[in-house]
Amino acid sequence: MKFLTKYDKCFIETLNITEDELGDKLVFKSPNWDTTAHMSLITKIERCLDIIFDITDIVEFSSYEKGKEILKKYEVEVA
Repeated sequence: MKFLTKYDKCFIETLNITEDELGDKLVFKSPNWDTTAHMSLITKIERCLDIIFDITDIVEFSSYEKGKEILKKYEVEVA
């Protein structure tokens, strides 16, 4: 499974959203993406992509698109 597919699946399952809702408008504090969901999402992405975020990246992970940028730091290409 490609990294983008895994990444998308993490959002869809954790935030209980559809594939159509993924994209640049999906940001932290959107409906379904509160603080608790944020930590669940981070944990799911870490497990799914076999990485461990540092605390700064967890805090800066503020949108679907920003998450893609952050993952580059971990050599995970989800473009």
